[in-house]
Amino acid sequence: MSSQAIRQRCRNHEAREAVCRCPQCGESFCRECVTEHEARLLCAGCLKMLARAREATPAKAGVLRRLAPAAMTLAGIVIAWLVFFGAAEGLLTMAVRAERTAWRNH
Repeated sequence: MSSQAIRQRCRNHEAREAVCRCPQCGESFCRECVTEHEARLLCAGCLKMLARAREATPAKAGVLRRLAPAAMTLAGIVIAWLVFFGAAEGLLTMAVRAERTAWRNH
């Protein structure tokens, strides 16, 4: 085969030689028709589809991101309460035992 037959052309511009193939759709494009996105070269159509897909998913993730600080704060308060409650119970138990021992020795 000759080198002319092997060369591929841009899907959008027949006069231009293709420099890469979009990993999403598999079509060949020239340098002006691709954009780098997350370390990959994507065509405009695939980039738009990814943007639409990302716009639809953050609604669920956004709620979780807004609730995460409140949930962490609540968890911190509960853990602190448990620690202080346990410490107080331990101190009360030690005080009661010390009082019983003092009464026995009197």
